[in-house]
Parts: sequence; C-alpha cells; structure tokens
Amino acid sequence: MAKVNVKKKDDAPGTLGEVRGYARKIWLAGIGAYARVGQEGSDYFNELVKAGEGVEKRGKKRIDQELEAANNQIDEATQAVSRVPGRVEIQLDKIEKAFDARVGRALNRLGIPSKHDVEALSIKLEQLHELLERVAHKP
Repeated sequence: MAKVNVKKKDDAPGTLGEVRGYARKIWLAGIGAYARVGQEGSDYFNELVKAGEGVEKRGKKRIDQELEAANNQIDEATQAVSRVPGRVEIQLDKIEKAFDARVGRALNRLGIPSKHDVEALSIKLEQLHELLERVAHKP
C-alpha cells in the first residue's frame, strides 16, 4: 500500500496561517475552560452552597430576634391596654360622683330634697311614730 502524506495546513505562510493558529488556540482555550469547569465546578458549587447556608442561618437568626422583639412589644402593649379599663372605670366613678354632687346641689337650690334628705326625714318620721305609739299605749 502506498503511504499518503498529509500536509498540515497550519504550515501555510501568511495571514491565513496566523488566523488558523489563533482559531485553534481559541478552540483549545474553550476546551480547557470546559475541562476545568468540570473539575473545579463542583467544588465551587459546593462552596457557594456553604456560603448560602451561612447567610440563611444568619438571616433566620436575625428574623427570630426581630420576631421576638416584636412579640415582646405586643405583650407590653396588651398589658397596657388591659389596665386601661380599670383606669376608665375609676375615672367614670369620679365623673359620676361629681355629676351626682352637682345635680344634688342644683336640686337643693331649687328646694327639692336629695335622697339623703328624704332618708333622714324617713328615719326621723319612724322615730316619731314609735314615740307616739309608746305614748298612746301608756295608761
């Protein structure tokens, strides 16, 4: 059999040969990058996962702290609000007593007896009635 000699085209002189040389280098660089990504890519990916887990843990911790602080503020506000009805009742009692006193004084000025006056008069009337009964039963 006859042996065939293949002549490399890279040996061609001039600009075309240089372009082919650069194209081959670019091709080889791409293949090399692909190989390196295959080797180092999984390690880099695992590093990214670890970094993401760390950020996630810090974020969860921060959220938990903020949530706890917000819950504490809600508890404090709830306690403050629960004390308000007692204070309101006390204030309403004071207002009611002041109103009663003013109405009583106004009625007194008009000559209308107050409840206390009527009760006092009723007690005196009962005492007088008892006295009359004792006098009437004496011979």
